[in-house]
Amino acid sequence: MIVKDEFLSRLRKIFDLNLYEVKVWTALLSRGTSTAGELSNISDVPRSRTYDILESLEKKGFIVMKLGKPIKFVALKPEEVVERVKKNLLRQAQEKSKRLESLKKEEVLEELTTLFTQGIKFVEPSDLSGSLKGRQNLYNHLDMMVRDAEKTITIVTTREGLNRKLEVLMPSLEKCKKRGVKIRVAAPIDKNNLKVAKEFKKVAEVRNLENMKARFVIIDSNQLMFMLFDDEKFHPNYDTGVWINTEFFASALEQMFELAWKEMKPVR
Repeated sequence: MIVKDEFLSRLRKIFDLNLYEVKVWTALLSRGTSTAGELSNISDVPRSRTYDILESLEKKGFIVMKLGKPIKFVALKPEEVVERVKKNLLRQAQEKSKRLESLKKEEVLEELTTLFTQGIKFVEPSDLSGSLKGRQNLYNHLDMMVRDAEKTITIVTTREGLNRKLEVLMPSLEKCKKRGVKIRVAAPIDKNNLKVAKEFKKVAEVRNLENMKARFVIIDSNQLMFMLFDDEKFHPNYDTGVWINTEFFASALEQMFELAWKEMKPVR
């Protein structure tokens, strides 16, 4: 059996398997049913590892062990495997979510918070900075910044960025609005995102940003997150942002933004 390395690599990423697992699984798929020894020869996986790999695949729902001697293994339809893997992932995610939620009531979180509180005293504000890669990481951090806002939130984004931020940030922005936080949003507005802009108006003052393309968020005039790349030209996995905690720079950028803000047209 010859399976291209590129195909095996794709399977590893899609199904979260290691190299030996995808080799044994594809070997079994090509045979339908087979013994561990036969699969070892076909897949070029060491015989000493084959039983462990087959046991792992069985637990993950990829194959079934057939009773009898010699022990044989049966491949399941790929469609069935996809359904089983999906169900297992959902179940595992729910279990992890419950465990993390339970931490809020346990001493573990209190001890971790104490460690952080003590450690942060020795950190200079300028040291609270870093770079984040991947759009999901960026939005997770932005959501944290928004949730911590006390006075003001300034969001400058692109057309598509406005659509994404509605989905990701709206719940936290609604809570900020109730706390009295002043929220401003600037982005290019057209017929494709006008509806989203009007949704943002429920929690923020929204204005049309023309003749400029930028992506940054300022919180309380002291925290700043700015994105380095054009979101239309780079894949979300390569999107990169820089987060800094500096009142000097954040305040200066916000003052410059004020000048542009006055020239922007409010969304109606």
